[in-house]
Amino acid sequence: MSTLRFQALREASTRKPVQFEESGRKSAIFGSNVFNDKAMKQYLTSDAFKGVQGAVQHGTKIDRKLADYIAMGMKEWALSKGVTHYTHWFQPLTGATAEKHDAFFETSYDGSDPVEKFGGAQLVQQEPDASSFPNGGIRNTFEARGYTAWDPTSPAFIYGTTLCIPTVFISYTGEALDYKTPLLRALTVMDEAATDVCKYFDKNVKKVTATLGWEQEYFLIDRSLAESRPDLMMTGRTLLGHTSAKGQQLDDHYFGSIPTRALVYMRDLEQECMLLGIPVKTRHNEVAPNQFEFAPIFEETNLAVDHNCLLMDVMQKVAERHDLKVLLHEKPFKGVNGSGKHNNWSLATDTGVNLLSPSKTPMTNLQFLTFFINTIKAVNDNETLLRAAIATASNDHRLGANEAPPAIISVFIGAQLTKVLEELEGVTTGKLSPEEKTDLKLNVVGKIPEVILDNTDRNRTSPFAFTGNKFEFRAVGSTANCSNAMTTLNTIVAKQLKDFKKEVDALIETKDMKKDDAIFNVLREYIKHSKKILFEGDGYSEAWEIEAGKRGLSNFKTTPKALKARVSKQALDLFSEMGIMNHIEMEARYEIELEEYTKKIQIEGRVLGDISTNHVIPTAIRYQNTLIENVKGLKDIFGAEFETIAKEQIIIIKDISRHIEGINSKVLEMTNERKKANVMTDAQEMAEAYCDNVKPYFDIIREHCDKLELLVDNELWTLTKYRELLFTK
Repeated sequence: MSTLRFQALREASTRKPVQFEESGRKSAIFGSNVFNDKAMKQYLTSDAFKGVQGAVQHGTKIDRKLADYIAMGMKEWALSKGVTHYTHWFQPLTGATAEKHDAFFETSYDGSDPVEKFGGAQLVQQEPDASSFPNGGIRNTFEARGYTAWDPTSPAFIYGTTLCIPTVFISYTGEALDYKTPLLRALTVMDEAATDVCKYFDKNVKKVTATLGWEQEYFLIDRSLAESRPDLMMTGRTLLGHTSAKGQQLDDHYFGSIPTRALVYMRDLEQECMLLGIPVKTRHNEVAPNQFEFAPIFEETNLAVDHNCLLMDVMQKVAERHDLKVLLHEKPFKGVNGSGKHNNWSLATDTGVNLLSPSKTPMTNLQFLTFFINTIKAVNDNETLLRAAIATASNDHRLGANEAPPAIISVFIGAQLTKVLEELEGVTTGKLSPEEKTDLKLNVVGKIPEVILDNTDRNRTSPFAFTGNKFEFRAVGSTANCSNAMTTLNTIVAKQLKDFKKEVDALIETKDMKKDDAIFNVLREYIKHSKKILFEGDGYSEAWEIEAGKRGLSNFKTTPKALKARVSKQALDLFSEMGIMNHIEMEARYEIELEEYTKKIQIEGRVLGDISTNHVIPTAIRYQNTLIENVKGLKDIFGAEFETIAKEQIIIIKDISRHIEGINSKVLEMTNERKKANVMTDAQEMAEAYCDNVKPYFDIIREHCDKLELLVDNELWTLTKYRELLFTK
């Protein structure tokens, strides 16, 4: 088996960058394979185009007759580009995208008169098998019907020779079976709530859009090297492997010169992104060896989520052309940084204002403070829900691991803005005096732009940080569908904004306060209420864990514990009240995420048992036999002196036996714990059993295997080593 490793190393070390030529300027090819406004104006009637625009901008329904005209134009556009098939492209609760391809092809009943056919019915709705996707008990196996329905707010696109139509995925009885449906609902209520609050400051605002800019971190590994590691191929991470002598400690990879093969891959991927309308803008080396990042221009959240899902798929396909493997797992390698997906979130009005960006006038800055403080309060009141939204088996490796934001949710706003909030905390209860109001507007609110400009500190240990004109949710995992985090964030902020408006209106109506007085009074109470969530220090420190506990903040370090917040009364009532998900949909997601956690740990346990007993132990025994033959030879030559001469070999022989025994015994114990867990019928109980009773064996077994890697002859070791995986360019 060691020949496989060395063959992979030979292939990797002799590869040349794939020849790639860019087809044109990015601005010229951007969106060429997207059925965007430009394409629609060319291929749709004016009524059909207005119908799509109405659905996108105002949420108006498109009737079936108009859908036929839209489908006709979409088909002609696609056929002009060599497309042969179409698919409803959706995001089931598997974490991946899904598609079922149908040809633009039909015949008459007798098989004659073949035509390219695609009508409004095919555009608007398809019927995939709902029972074959995770549904959390919503559907029985014999009740397989589910529907995909067109989402006109995310434009259709062409990939290869297939027209992909973004859709929602719902059950026969109407429950959401995907990530997109709850997100769309959350964005709608956010628009309504934020628009109502904006009218305090600008009556012309008619729509507020939640925006998202994700940052996608990933590792690039030569394909042959990745394929030589069963754990990487089966689980996305290395379950064993001794740390390389050189890792990231010199900080020489971060923002360094991009390796040639990686750069050519990035250029190729960027071209695919341009054609698909994904506005990637930034590329660079990340902290760990062979780790990189892509980041786009901000977009409307639903479209940004679709683009990130599409990007993750396209990344893998483009990598194949370059003999590379993309690793999106949050922690593919022990001892070096894992990967995250920072979600940069903000709110923008149809009048062109970023609601989380200060301006030069007191009125617009009061608007900024309103949305800024309401967001902080929303996080403060719902920190367990945000933690649950990012909880996965793979992300548990990052959160609280001294490389990513901790499992404790807190908000960082910087020292200068903290002082601003302290000033506002002292606002007089009730009506403000003219002098106090003037002082606030001129010396506190009016100077916020200067404060922001000078506020250059940035806390990389904070899971939720304000970074000048947006909040950065840094704790989202690199494999995650952004919808989970964005649905939760937009829901809790929308709810908070609704509550804020009720409180302000009540003060205006019942206390006869001026609008500004009422706003200042409510914000003052919110600041007092939310102080526990604000933290400016080192999120990795033990002192913060202790302090967070005193403040009453949660610290769920594992997914099974974090997910309980999904089905708390607070969560069920909140999502139901806001119309995002009913109790059935919430409980289904809870079951699905627990089951996913259990299955991932189960798979990792099986793979680790297989590798350690079928790769590591046989290799160790082979080397041990070589040492035994060596000791026997020394005994034959030197007689009684052999024990002194062969002392080191004998020590190694004993060490190998000890590690082999450790592996065998712990694999057996781990397997027995899996068997106990597998007969449990309660999803929470089973997930906790895998977390608490099965997973702890991983580190013990790994330690024995990694010690053997150091002892065994390099020529015999079958598994590609860290130094080869991380430093082969």
